[in-house]
Amino acid sequence: MKKIPFDEKELKVVAEEPNFFGGTNPIYDFPVTMREAAVAALRDKDPVWMLTDIEQNTFTPAVIPDNIARGFVIEGEAFPRENFGGKDMFGIEWVYVDVAGGSMEKPGNPVLLEDVNDWKEKIVFPDIDSWDWEGSAKRNQNFLNSGKCNVMMFLNGCWFERLVSFMGFEEAAVAVIDEDQRDALKELVHETTGLYLRIVDKCEEYYDLDGFCIHDDWGSQMAPFFSEEVAREIFLPEMKRFVEHVHSKGKFCDMHSCGHIEDRCNIFVEAGFDSWTPMAMNDTPKLYEEYGDKITIGVVHDKPFDPETATEEEQRASARDFVEKFTKPGKFATYSGFYNRPGMLTPAFREELYKASRERYSK
Repeated sequence: MKKIPFDEKELKVVAEEPNFFGGTNPIYDFPVTMREAAVAALRDKDPVWMLTDIEQNTFTPAVIPDNIARGFVIEGEAFPRENFGGKDMFGIEWVYVDVAGGSMEKPGNPVLLEDVNDWKEKIVFPDIDSWDWEGSAKRNQNFLNSGKCNVMMFLNGCWFERLVSFMGFEEAAVAVIDEDQRDALKELVHETTGLYLRIVDKCEEYYDLDGFCIHDDWGSQMAPFFSEEVAREIFLPEMKRFVEHVHSKGKFCDMHSCGHIEDRCNIFVEAGFDSWTPMAMNDTPKLYEEYGDKITIGVVHDKPFDPETATEEEQRASARDFVEKFTKPGKFATYSGFYNRPGMLTPAFREELYKASRERYSK
């Protein structure tokens, strides 16, 4: 994208929108659309400003059964919360827990698999052609025309999380290290990846999207669930396959994976993912320094301030310091607004972050 000099007039607030924390986010008089800026940063590695939490439009349509089962439908029409839960695309039943804002597999239900060697007899893959893609496209035409970057998020995982839904966590953790199940597990992961490739094709046919995000949690708050050897042998080949398919459509590919898994960032890099936003227990500045030239890292503020007591100038200085550290030539980062301390994206901090990064990237 051609460099656009920063103009102070851009700081004019032209709109306000609600945010996740109950407040509002200002929308500035940007020189390009938020969609163009996000695609330039995440796909083309040519940022216009440092992305925060306003540029992307997460899309999880009800046409994909997992989104209803998991209680995470985000689309153009409000979905009744009382209808959350039920069966996912593989027929596994989930119960929505309203107070937690999410779902769990129905207690007492038998697992689909006890041994991965039985997957061909036990698992029935969904007929995605029977889903009402056309109706979903019509309902979401306006939703996907907001001026923001449209990102389809896939829940339940394609790899380890999907295996957990089939077997339960304990048996899945055993399966990835059990030599007697290894070959069958590779076959199963290959087939689940193939399913997601077909879903990507459907999404490309019916929706106007810019990127895809795969949701596959790999760790606890303390450590990864499995070794690098397991990740490399079982999951990496299929992750590469998925990312290459998404890239072939001209879209970017984001990894959403929770847990203390900074030691697995190299796997995400080798798979070809364009971005990853680690949770706060990971050393995100270190990840930026080590991998920022290969994958865009969502960086958690390394010097958080108290938004209740910090002066406006302290907030602005903090934003300038953040930009100075995490906009190095050839290394890319986003500001991890969700995993930072709530309230840190104050009006002063947000404005200065935008201004300083615009000035940096316009040179």
